[in-house]
Amino acid sequence: MTYIAKPRLHHPSLVKNKAGYTRRDYEGAVSTLCAGCGHDSISAAIIQASYELDVLPHQIAKLSGIGCSSKAPTYFLGASHGFNTVHGRMPSVMTGANLANKNLVYMGVSGDGDSASIGLGQFAHIMRRGVNMTYIVMNNGVYGLTKGQFSATADKGSISKKGVANSDESIDLVSLAILMGATFVGRSFSGDKHQLVPLIKAAMDHKGAAFLDVISPCVAFNNHPGSTKSYDYVREHNEALNRIDFIESRDEITTSYDPGSVTTVQQHDGSLLRLRKLGEEYDPSDKVAAMKRVQEGMQEGEVVTGLLYVNASPKDLHHHLNTVDVPLNTLGDAELCPGGAALDRINASLR
Repeated sequence: MTYIAKPRLHHPSLVKNKAGYTRRDYEGAVSTLCAGCGHDSISAAIIQASYELDVLPHQIAKLSGIGCSSKAPTYFLGASHGFNTVHGRMPSVMTGANLANKNLVYMGVSGDGDSASIGLGQFAHIMRRGVNMTYIVMNNGVYGLTKGQFSATADKGSISKKGVANSDESIDLVSLAILMGATFVGRSFSGDKHQLVPLIKAAMDHKGAAFLDVISPCVAFNNHPGSTKSYDYVREHNEALNRIDFIESRDEITTSYDPGSVTTVQQHDGSLLRLRKLGEEYDPSDKVAAMKRVQEGMQEGEVVTGLLYVNASPKDLHHHLNTVDVPLNTLGDAELCPGGAALDRINASLR
């Protein structure tokens, strides 16, 4: 019964972090996503990461676009700033917010449709500009809100619920993020909290453009045997009774495996997802090697997870623009108006 609000009262025995908050303080509203959706697992990982980092909830700004993934911010960090933007336009809004107030911790939550299709251009530009943020894509390869069409990240050759094969090459957002200049790039699986929570914590602590691609199973519409992103649950009579929408509850898919190893995760439709976790010997500071490793995994039919690339000395947008030390939204008229003499000099230099 998702219409029932969560109680505000906390049990007195709940453990508080160094900031004086319990884990419950980082939660949001009750989720209305399908039971078993991988997005809810990612939300839980964000809650845990924020709690462990001792971040003040009101110092976080969460932004999203349109889609199932973009509904997810409602379900975590209820006491933080929030902005739900137009489809695919979240990066430009976050860039403007970051320029105005760099003292907030910025988190962008998007989906494969929101970022890899209509928002692909904005995704590329926010990475190359180095906006200080954590950008998380909940990647399931389909448009869940519009009945399961292929998204741009769907694997070539995968089959839709109507039996149509995807003939298009998939867009690999990890490779694109590295290529466009992101200084922290990782990939994980929604059901692997032991890997995902530390990755989110590291991304939030990173002072630059941090990107995480999280494979997140769609319980309702991803009917792709052998898909690397999700599982299929075909509902009987769905086409005939298209005004009735019933999705059977499914258990969350979880996994745990050692660094350097490969695990096969069986999805609800019987298809298999092969995950390879990077080992201790992997060097994430080599940008070219990182892109090569991602492509090798794709050739082998594996989803490579872990911290793929990191620049240990990142520079963000404010460094590139040489802005002042204080947030721009705190400047007054005296700082913003240089005066007539200064304007005359600027105009003279442009003649």
